[in-house]
Amino acid sequence: MENRTRFLFLSTTALLGLLNLSTGQAEEQLLGDNLREELLVEPEIARREITEPDFDEEDFEIGLYAGLMNIEDFGTSATYGLRLAYHGTESIFLEAAIGTSEANETSYEQLSGDVQLLTDSERRFTYYNLSAGYNILPGEVFLGGKYAYNSQFYLIGGIGTTRFAGDDEFTVNVGAGYRLLINDWLTIHLDARDHMFESDLLGESKTTHNFELTGSLSFFF
Repeated sequence: MENRTRFLFLSTTALLGLLNLSTGQAEEQLLGDNLREELLVEPEIARREITEPDFDEEDFEIGLYAGLMNIEDFGTSATYGLRLAYHGTESIFLEAAIGTSEANETSYEQLSGDVQLLTDSERRFTYYNLSAGYNILPGEVFLGGKYAYNSQFYLIGGIGTTRFAGDDEFTVNVGAGYRLLINDWLTIHLDARDHMFESDLLGESKTTHNFELTGSLSFFF
């Protein structure tokens, strides 16, 4: 009888132990499953809206320029003028320009005393031309490490008329320039050009080269 009672007690104790073990394992497995589900939840990513700046699509550009012009045989003088450009594509543009300068005395006039080759009005050097330009080497300029500005080099050439020494001369101009876009309507230019025409003013016919270096501020509209 005592042995039977002891057997029943041990059996009951062992059964309760197995039940507790099974329950603990089930709880651990459930906890592990929940933890894995939490780890597998995809984090919510905050998406940032990017707004691209709106640039106006003006095709016309007008600007005033000033600088220096070396009139062959007549020294270097100040020059200034007006340019109007039409940008037909991103690469090609047309430009109309009017500019003026004034010739100094030649070395012969300075050495000869009273001899004057030109009157005061004839010393006015005025040109009108129509040119085509081609944009090359687009890039950016960084100022202050914070601001970036679009920029372009361009080649330009055209034909026109130069009025000098009382005559109107057919003129060819060629050159290059650099354009810095401050924003979508304001631009800074640096230009170097050569205005070439035939002249026999000093007794022999030759092609004169009249080099011009200018800076300008222009506006798109």
